[in-house]
Amino acid sequence: MADDNRMLNGDLSISNMNTEPNDSFSKGIIWEALPCEAVIIDLVGRIVEVNSKYCVRHDRPRQWLIGSDINEIEKNGASLVTMLGNTTETRLMFREEDGLVLQSNIMEQGRTVGAMQLCFRNVDMGNVGDELSYSHISEDINKLFETNWDVIYASDSNGITLEVSSASKTIWGVEAECLIGKSVYELEKKRIYYPSITRMVLESKRRVQAIQTTATGKRLMVLGTPIKDENGNIIRVINTSRLIINENELFKELEETNLLVEGYKREIAYMRNQEQRDAPFIANSVQMRSVADLAMKVSGTDIAVIITGESGVGKEVLANYIHSMSSRKDGPYIKINCGAIPPTLMESEIFGYERGAFTGAERSGKPGIFELANQGTLFLDEIGEIPIMLQSKLLRVLQENELMRVGGTKSISVDVRIIAATNKNLLEEIAKGRFRKDLYYRLNVVDIKIPPLRERKDDILPLSLFFLDKYNHKYHMNRVFSPEIMDVFMAYKWDGNIRELQNTIERMVVLSPQNVIGTESLPEAITSSRRTAAISVDEIIPLREAHQMVEDMLLQMARERYGTTVQMAEALGVDQSTISRKLKKRD
Repeated sequence: MADDNRMLNGDLSISNMNTEPNDSFSKGIIWEALPCEAVIIDLVGRIVEVNSKYCVRHDRPRQWLIGSDINEIEKNGASLVTMLGNTTETRLMFREEDGLVLQSNIMEQGRTVGAMQLCFRNVDMGNVGDELSYSHISEDINKLFETNWDVIYASDSNGITLEVSSASKTIWGVEAECLIGKSVYELEKKRIYYPSITRMVLESKRRVQAIQTTATGKRLMVLGTPIKDENGNIIRVINTSRLIINENELFKELEETNLLVEGYKREIAYMRNQEQRDAPFIANSVQMRSVADLAMKVSGTDIAVIITGESGVGKEVLANYIHSMSSRKDGPYIKINCGAIPPTLMESEIFGYERGAFTGAERSGKPGIFELANQGTLFLDEIGEIPIMLQSKLLRVLQENELMRVGGTKSISVDVRIIAATNKNLLEEIAKGRFRKDLYYRLNVVDIKIPPLRERKDDILPLSLFFLDKYNHKYHMNRVFSPEIMDVFMAYKWDGNIRELQNTIERMVVLSPQNVIGTESLPEAITSSRRTAAISVDEIIPLREAHQMVEDMLLQMARERYGTTVQMAEALGVDQSTISRKLKKRD
């Protein structure tokens, strides 16, 4: 009966959902790792999949439940069936006496093909935060199943490999049985794969997406998802990966799914131009994903853009990214730092000059950057540094799409897309008479503000790993970060933003006395800021949270200064058992 039911209703079972037959067990890894009772129904309300927790709850074997009418088994069956009538992604959450129930429809290629229910028992009924975190679980699970992954990799909470789907030998050069039981930290150190996405998930305690390189030279797009118990503790990490073959395949994937959008874009840029290794566009934080979305929208047009933000936040990288995703991507991309050109030379550099225009001019004349950028993109960095006398000439080019060289007598037509950037407040510059209002409004059709790194700390980890990999490659090293380093990086303010982070990591890679980069390799600017850090109040937070922050800071300082918990306890004036307990809780 069960097999016939699957044939009649679209092969919706876990063993057949978007996967190859020999990898069906990988979906089972995810399904059985769920910390809840789980059931899937097809379009006629028949059960097509359950996990073992659901079987235990209903005291029935899986074979008996498969093919049954959900309304005969599940008291919430009626509401689950209503999910089948939805044409967009829909989720419903409600409480039972002893648990929290999540119901959602399952969509494939824009249409509903089934519905899923997850039930979490022994949930704290008074904890609103739990509700918010559980509300995203069905979305995470749908993402795990919605794509035909090339390989699935499961680990426990300590990073020990539990299961690996078939393709292991091809992807990593190692048989699956040789990986099972091994620590992901050990495998990363041996460069079987790098970086370890499981390690990144365990450290950040959240879903991570990144590009991974394997020992066989292959590149994978990996999504690492933490599976948590009812107390919020990670019990499994499931990595789902796609093998990157070529640029066209990436474009196809980008059109078919929104999953890992930023990662695919970065990889496309990488494959087009190896120089992108020097300037990654990484959008892991909510703030930068918003920036990426806006950049994607404007890249499809020739609309003028101003990118604003502090020095070192990545304005030039974003400008390059917009160009690379635009219809002008095959045309020239010319960048100029207006603040680095002497005012006396700026006019001739921007607009070019004719033969004999001034003493020292080349005999044949010289095209300016506008002409060089024709049919492409011109990036004007530090636009606020252009002298007021040249701003009117720049405005004319933007309005008329033509220019006249210095010493010239005829107009030259140009077709250039302008992206400008500044770390100044141009409205203040206008008020002071240093910037033309009409030029400002001509340039500022869309203003993209990049927040400083200290306000988007979710980007620090992927940026750090990118730069670590870059400088390992450049200097033929094999450095890795100690766990303490990332704690320091997350706590530091990074006034110099990404540029400071990049320079710091390059210095540490070169000067670290051992492969594991520890806090002893930190530059003085960071170590001194840690020693002198005072408690400052930038916003109102709960007192309990503030107390925990201070305690964590003191424990970290004591751990670095003293060698034993006995010495730490003596310095902090508490019992040694208290120190041991608190350190265990932190770790």
